[in-house]
Formats: sequence, structure tokens, C-alpha cells
Amino acid sequence: MRKSKPKKRIILPDPKFNDTSVTQFVNNLMFDGKKSIAFKIFYGAMDKVAVKAEQEGKPALEYFKKAIENITPSVEVKSRRVGGATFQVPTEIRPSRKASIGMKNLILFARKRSGRSMADKLSAEIVAAYNNEGGAFKKKEDMHKMADANRAFAHFRF
Repeated sequence: MRKSKPKKRIILPDPKFNDTSVTQFVNNLMFDGKKSIAFKIFYGAMDKVAVKAEQEGKPALEYFKKAIENITPSVEVKSRRVGGATFQVPTEIRPSRKASIGMKNLILFARKRSGRSMADKLSAEIVAAYNNEGGAFKKKEDMHKMADANRAFAHFRF
């Protein structure tokens, strides 16, 4: 690269849980700069998750963090062209990208779910991810299977 690396922006913690990962999740959830609406959706979903979390005696934020941890991939495949052939090369993912991919998959599959409101859909997907099921968890499993199947091409890493 010709220029220096851009400075990492500081993410401020959210007002309710005082956690930066929640703010990062809300930033991914947000559409058209409507952050207050994204916070309403997230907090609404967390209220619904809190009902299920109370039955297990855990706080809702811990439920959310465990769900994100369950759907966060550790490896991914990248296309690499070697001598006219394209190989799917498995590569490790840096920690900040891991978290980002996990959050984006959770939001993507929550949007695809059927339900009345986004808060309902998001809470259902969080609970499913916590229980190691749902679309986001399946995507992580598929990604790991693909990386495992292409392990032979790992020496093409860049």
C-alpha cells in the first residue's frame, strides 16, 4: 500500500448495557443512518431474549454474547488463482473480522426469518444461535466444512 493504514475509529459503549460490542452490532443493524431505530429494535429484541434468559437465570447480554460466539467462524475460504486454476484456499480470520462476520450473519438471517417485527425476528435468531441452531449457525458450519474440504490447498496461502 502506498498510504499509511487508516486509524481505527473508537466505538463508544451503548447507553443501556455499556458494551462496545452492542454498539458495533447496532451499527451493522442500522439502515440509512437511523441509529435510534436500530437501538429500539435491538433493545426490543433483548427484552424478548431476557424473558428466556431469566428462565435459565442468566442476564440477556450474556445470552447475546454466547449466541455471537456460537456463530462466529474461525476460518474462511478465499479464491486464489494459481496457473489458470482457481482454488478455494482456507485462511484464518483476524479477530475483529470474525466478530463482524458473526454479527452480519446474525442480522442477515434474522431479516430472512418470518415474523411480525424485526425485534421478534432478531430475538428468535439470537435464541436459535444460543442453542447452536438457526441459519447463522448453519452458515458457520458450512464455512468450516468448505475450509476443511479444501485443506489440501492451504499451502497456497497468501
